[in-house]
Amino acid sequence: MSKLYIAIVVLIFLLSGCNKVTKENYDKIKMGMSYNEVVQLIGTPEGCLEALGISSCAWENGASKVDIKFVSDQVIFITGDALK
Repeated sequence: MSKLYIAIVVLIFLLSGCNKVTKENYDKIKMGMSYNEVVQLIGTPEGCLEALGISSCAWENGASKVDIKFVSDQVIFITGDALK
């Protein structure tokens, strides 16, 4: 029974660690960061759209959302909503 308890605790810990769309991580995103640096910080985006050399990418976790615009692989605009 104790192995099952440990497995459940580990699973809960791993699942709670998957949420990288947080206020703390949002505050670490800086102008000029590369796309890869942002992905290392908050994970792979839900999706990106490209138009006229501007990539607009979105990250979501429940109500928390981060939108970032990139030009030449560098952050130029950052917005966040409902971050905890």
